[in-house]
This record gives sequence, C-alpha cells and structure tokens, in this order.
Amino acid sequence: MYTFFRWYVPVVLVAVCMALTTSGVTAADWPQFRGPDGQGHADSARLPIRFGEKRNVVWKMSIPGRGWSSPVILDEQIWMTTATDKGHSLRAVCVDLSNGRLLHDVEVFHPDRPVSVNTRNSHASPTPVIERGRVYVCFGTMGTACLSTRTAKILWRNTELKLVHKEGPGSSPILFGRRLILDCDGKDVQYVVALDTQTGRIAWKTNRSAPLRTNPEFRKAYCTPLVITADGQRQVICPGPDQVNAYDPRSGREIWRVRYIGFSNVPRPLFADGVVYVCTGYFRPSLLAIRTDGRGDVTESRVLWRHRRSVPAIPSPILVNGRIYMVSDGGVATCLNARTGRQLWQRRLGGRYAASPIAAAGRIYFSADDGRVIVIAVADKYQQLAVNRLDGRLMASPAVAGDALILRTDTHLYRIESPR
Repeated sequence: MYTFFRWYVPVVLVAVCMALTTSGVTAADWPQFRGPDGQGHADSARLPIRFGEKRNVVWKMSIPGRGWSSPVILDEQIWMTTATDKGHSLRAVCVDLSNGRLLHDVEVFHPDRPVSVNTRNSHASPTPVIERGRVYVCFGTMGTACLSTRTAKILWRNTELKLVHKEGPGSSPILFGRRLILDCDGKDVQYVVALDTQTGRIAWKTNRSAPLRTNPEFRKAYCTPLVITADGQRQVICPGPDQVNAYDPRSGREIWRVRYIGFSNVPRPLFADGVVYVCTGYFRPSLLAIRTDGRGDVTESRVLWRHRRSVPAIPSPILVNGRIYMVSDGGVATCLNARTGRQLWQRRLGGRYAASPIAAAGRIYFSADDGRVIVIAVADKYQQLAVNRLDGRLMASPAVAGDALILRTDTHLYRIESPR
C-alpha cells in the first residue's frame, strides 16, 4: 500500500524546485505557462476578489491580432504572442507591466501558407517562456524562436520541428537549464524534443514509444510538459495521444510510460508527493493519478486511481492542499481528494472554458470564454465568492505579477489590482 505524507509540505517543495528550472525568477514573476511552478499557484498573491471594467483595473491595453497564448512576466515586462494578417504574420509582443505601454511588437515568422486552425484555436496559442535576457516563442510547426528581452532582436530561429497539427499549434515550450523542451504530437509524428537555448539546435529528440493508432485523426495532442523531481531524480512528464511518458530532461531517455485511450489532450500535468495527475483527452477525458517511481511500461502497476466524470479536455486542473479543483470544457466544476480520487463536490458554472485556473491566498479563479471570472474558496464544499465580468473572450490562462492579476481577452490585456 502506497503511503501518502502530509500534502502542504510537498506542494511548497515542488513550487520551489520548479521555480529553479527558470533562472532569475522572483515572487513577482510569471515566467511560463501556469506560473513559476507550472501548476497555477500564486500562493502569496493578494489578488482582488471583485473586479470589472470599471473596478480595480489599473490599465487596459489593446493587443493587435489574435492569439490565445498566456502572458509571461519577468523584470517588469509582459510578453505574449499574436498573429495578424490571418496568420501570415506571427509576432512577439511586449508590454510594460507598470503602465501597459507597448514596448515591442516584432514579426518573428511570416509563413506564406499558415496552417489551418480550429475555430476555437489561434495561430498564436502556445505560451512563451522567459528567462533573464531571453524570451522563447513557439508557433508549432511554423517555427520556434528566441528573442532578446532588452532589444527584441531575434537571436535564433528553428523551423525543423515539423508536424501536422490539424487543429493548429497548442503545446507550450518549457525551460530546463540550457534546454528548451517541447511536445510535438501531430497526425503524422509524435515526439518530444529539446533545443539548445543558446543556438536553437536540436539537443535531443525522442519518439513516443507506444504504437501509433491506425487513424491519424486520433494521433494528435497539445500538452505542455512539466519537470518534476521524484526520489531525487529529474523527470519531464509529457502527456500525449494514448500515452504519458516520463523522460530524463538532460538526455531524452524514457524512464516510464503509461498507456490510456485519449487524444487531443491539452491540460498540463500536476505533481505532488511522488504522484502525477494526467488528463487523457477526447473522447471521454479521464484523470489518472500515477506514481512516478516506476520503470518501463507501468500502466498496470503505478496507476493509483482514475476519475472519469466531467474531466476537462482543455483547461488544466489545479491542486491545492491535497484537493484537485477542475472545470470541464462545458463548465462543470469538480473537487476531488487527490489521495483517493473521491469526489467531494461538483457544481455547474455554465459557459465554456479553455483557460486554466489559478490559486491565490485560499481562492481559485476560473476564467470562462464569455469573460466571466468566477472566484471560489479553497474548501471541501462549494463556496462561491464572486462572479466578475470583463468585455471580450477569456481563453488565455491568467498570469500573476505580485498582487496584480494579468488577464488577456481576445482584444485587450488587463492589469487588475486592489488599491493599496
């Protein structure tokens, strides 16, 4: 029988370890998709509970083009990507955190034939990752690049990572030391790759080990990896179509894998106390709890539990104080006991959801497509604290800078903060 320890200590340790994978990060920064630990935690932030177009908005900045990439923040700069000219101009945009002033707007790629995208997707959906002096942007098969955060000069480009997305790009890159790691799961190929951050050249590339499905429509996925430390060993957890693989982030060597049935999965994994939590994707998403101490195919030996009801295919879950909170694409919120998978509550919020929730100061923030941000308490019973609304659509996941909530709609970027 696997023994679980107290939950709050491992969560704190994981946050610290994950923050170390992106250099120069402070509590006021949000350097990657889902923040410093990659799991949506902004524990010390005192974010406003209530806000709107005329309440607690410090500034509101129009962002050109269309893009669902989340903002990333470092050294008072906010970076994101966007696409203009119907995807022919793929751009990196930088905004001043203090006043919302546009600092940089740079065309990174100009594809003659932009890939087709799902109506709910964009050509600029992968979230950048930033470290001191450099920001890395990804547009899937259309290219990955590194820019100077000081001058916005393009330092390198890589257009080698080809795949057929079908729905458009979605997987965000992550940093591990001098490696930029990406999931590349298309209709034609499925692999995980690490680029050298200094040159953009391929450092390692590993094909998914599970056999491919016969029907290529079911081979694609859009997940973002997560680096963890399990039993003193670094692992990069990479969910994909029909499988999740754990690799050595330094070499790309596979450590373990779990098979499941699912594709087009988007949610980023969670991790605490030696267990990762993975969403399996369409057609019926499940949430799996998997021990990380295995080797090889551990499908039968390391899966602790499965939850199949109202699991998201797009928004990532969040784990706080031994509880997993999640909202399905169709607006059903659920709270589970992370140790057992037992459901504690479920509530229909309504609307559609693509953005991943964040947690701050004992509260969870769920962002709906229709511009609502629903704030609930971290509790074993559903406690709604506020329903806020912004103009526009909310499909990009939130970011946090100090005590400020940074939200991107389809037209604007907001800094939301309570008066001091």
